[in-house]
Amino acid sequence: MSDIVQKLWGFCHTLRHDGIDYGDYIEQLTYLLFLKMADERGIDLSRTKTRTEKDRQVIIDCSWPALAQKSGTALTEHYVDVLRALGQQPGLLGDIFSGALSRFQNPVNLKKLIGLIEETEWTALDVDVKAAAFEGLLEKAASEGKKGAGQYFTPRLLIQSIVRCVKPDPRAHDEFAICDPACGSGGFLVASYEWFMGETKGVLDRSLAKRIRKGTYYAQELVPRPRRLALMNLYLHGLEPEINLGDSIYEVPSGGRFDVVLTNPPFGTKGANQVPDRDDFTIATSNKQLNFLQHVVTILKKGGRAAVVVPDNCLFADQAGEVFEILMQDCSLHTVLRLPNGTFSPYSPGTKTNVVFFTKGIPTETVWVYDGRTNVPRITKKDRPLSAEHFKEFEKCFGPDPNGRSRRKPGDSKEDRWRSFTLKDVKDRNYKIDSLKWLKDESLDDPDEMPEPEELATDAIEELEAAVKGLNAILELLEGGDGTLNRNRLAKAAKKT
Repeated sequence: MSDIVQKLWGFCHTLRHDGIDYGDYIEQLTYLLFLKMADERGIDLSRTKTRTEKDRQVIIDCSWPALAQKSGTALTEHYVDVLRALGQQPGLLGDIFSGALSRFQNPVNLKKLIGLIEETEWTALDVDVKAAAFEGLLEKAASEGKKGAGQYFTPRLLIQSIVRCVKPDPRAHDEFAICDPACGSGGFLVASYEWFMGETKGVLDRSLAKRIRKGTYYAQELVPRPRRLALMNLYLHGLEPEINLGDSIYEVPSGGRFDVVLTNPPFGTKGANQVPDRDDFTIATSNKQLNFLQHVVTILKKGGRAAVVVPDNCLFADQAGEVFEILMQDCSLHTVLRLPNGTFSPYSPGTKTNVVFFTKGIPTETVWVYDGRTNVPRITKKDRPLSAEHFKEFEKCFGPDPNGRSRRKPGDSKEDRWRSFTLKDVKDRNYKIDSLKWLKDESLDDPDEMPEPEELATDAIEELEAAVKGLNAILELLEGGDGTLNRNRLAKAAKKT
């Protein structure tokens, strides 16, 4: 796979002379890979009906063989026709190619890319090739500092570990539904489907197969390009999901409610400077990650379960305690996984992250925390890559019950990485989940194991921003409406800060 990615990435450099940047290149690659893999899977696109500008119905051969045999201007013209024709199709196929445009000016470059794709029988390789190719290209882009690459990506090994814990099994009942409200290229949905097919060995009765194909997998994505990738990814797995284009936070959600929500909301604060006008959000905040947590609680059915990836600053930020206090009243926040440093390299190498697992409709009594970070060597792409071994003990500690109700004991972790905290323990810490720590970080005493400068700077900035917000809140309380000091409110605010 790495050889294929290297070939494809090398060609990306060539295409820059044709005015195609890395984002456009990956999108064009998406279209062509889709056509090649559709041909390999026996999906017949050879007689695609479409309408011309004069409203005449014509048939376009949109198949891969028809495209691959052309050259010169006939190739570029046919490629334009294929994208237009597919974008006019009813249903999911038309949704996938809606607005698709060719970025190729030079037919030689298009022909060369088709030749590179033609060299490989993609569906015969023993990996999720399409996802692996995209992830490899996105990693290349991220390592060269290309902005936006991280919006697509959650490490596949982390996704698979989360799915094994949460067990999104559609056989539970006839209306079972799974959702990712920030789906990117659809990794959580694909992994959920692959897990289910592994559990059933692919043997489904007709009614279940129909429901799985069209009535189980749902998502929302803010950005058109990753949404298109997600639609293609799932379509090539034989699914027809409902993936809406829109903002999960600032748009009032539909009435749809879900049994399982798996998501990795985007990191950072970009676009998070406005408090959403949502009646279902108990805590009014502009913090994007805290709002995603509130959104997930809204869209979960009673008894539904969720796993959400959040950065550390979501656990100690201003108003984090208030949000988690409400969440723990409405849900059982039964498990927190503290991820190794560098889990999201090379996209956000300095961002420390966690996964919070909770079930709606049961108040929290005990929170179990697995510390997979302290004294664990930093993840790097080359020397110390993320592996399944990083999650093996956590999954054992989590147990077989997807709602976190398995019998648990601290001794399940050989290195004392697994501890429980009562609701009172959490309340005494003002519901700041990041403070649930007990291991001594030995790397702080070893100059050779000190964190990277970028990580130290990120930590310092996050802590300073949180402190400044807290001080601003105190300043606002220094004077009451009549100009007098409101001592009770001030003391309460100072304690939270």
